[in-house]
Amino acid sequence: MRAPGVLLALPFAAIFACAVRPADAQPLAPAAPAQFQELNVHEVGERTLRRRRARPSIAAALAARSQQSEAIDGPNDSLFNTTEKQSSKMTPFKKWTGAVEKMAKEQTDVKRFAARFKKWVAFLDTLKGKPVEEQMKQVNAFMNRSKYILDNRNWGVKDYWASPGEFISKFGDCEDFSIAKYMALKYLGFDPQKLRIVAVKDMNLKVGHAILAVYAEDKIFILDNQIKIVVDSRRIHHYKPVYSINEKYWWRHRAAKS
Repeated sequence: MRAPGVLLALPFAAIFACAVRPADAQPLAPAAPAQFQELNVHEVGERTLRRRRARPSIAAALAARSQQSEAIDGPNDSLFNTTEKQSSKMTPFKKWTGAVEKMAKEQTDVKRFAARFKKWVAFLDTLKGKPVEEQMKQVNAFMNRSKYILDNRNWGVKDYWASPGEFISKFGDCEDFSIAKYMALKYLGFDPQKLRIVAVKDMNLKVGHAILAVYAEDKIFILDNQIKIVVDSRRIHHYKPVYSINEKYWWRHRAAKS
């Protein structure tokens, strides 16, 4: 993917406010998935990257399917047809919480931050007031023009979760795309409790991957650096979610019993 024509920007510190959780909702405490501890999405090797670029376009197939006359009707409250358990214990997810903390530090000096990333701020500001789906579509397309760079090349470590500012400066891999989209939508006023970074298993490539799920308009939309369009999650069948997370909770996912 080519580098974006303009830089990106981060939401300001005020957007960190989380929605109040209902008093009667009791958190569960599932164990952190062993295969994805500390939100450690497995890196995709060079061979897998070449295979990914060479394979038929998932986006084209999904776009064609979305244009079919039969629509998916009704609300969707199950991510990839799974059951989930919620927990507020965020201790195991240090890479994710670290990225959020780094973002807050980046924004300590608001004027300096706005000056450094003013082109992204300007881009996001053009989306204010537009329909929700249009905002998601534009953010997804804009971010997906960024370069995909493995962490070991970019940061010299196996797995690194970048803040949006770091991603803007040096690009990144799947979770970095997802985090930047998460923060962009949050800046636009999306409820952070309706946004989740999702660690999935790509059942086609047999690797770990990270995407952004947005709960909006009784649907769950997926923003993915591997798919050009924003898609209703019910149209995607090659992902198996392990867990999802936002700034307040995380959810362990299991296949729903038929």
